[in-house]
Amino acid sequence: MAVNNELFKGTLQTIILNLLSENERMYGYEITQKVKAITKGELLLKEGALYPALHKLEADGLLDTATEVVGNRVRKYYSLSKSGEKEVVNKLQEAKDFIAHLQVLLNLKSSF
Repeated sequence: MAVNNELFKGTLQTIILNLLSENERMYGYEITQKVKAITKGELLLKEGALYPALHKLEADGLLDTATEVVGNRVRKYYSLSKSGEKEVVNKLQEAKDFIAHLQVLLNLKSSF
């Protein structure tokens, strides 16, 4: 099943915030692999979409970053800031409400 990338992009910030709330801190490639694993390869998060979303969340004050040297590579880790911890709750509720409305509008049976 092909996934509509526009739908995916609209929820990308919520997905990132939720992953960070569950995993404390992650680096970019790790986030892409986690999305792939959770969705059994159905959703592939490309770097071209991930990094602009991470940078926007960071600019909005929702993420903290830390840089570490791992082996001979510099790795940038992302974690939720205090504001990010509050925002993830709001974003998840917005997503749940939106899904509920879509189910009603499109006559979809609830699988949640």
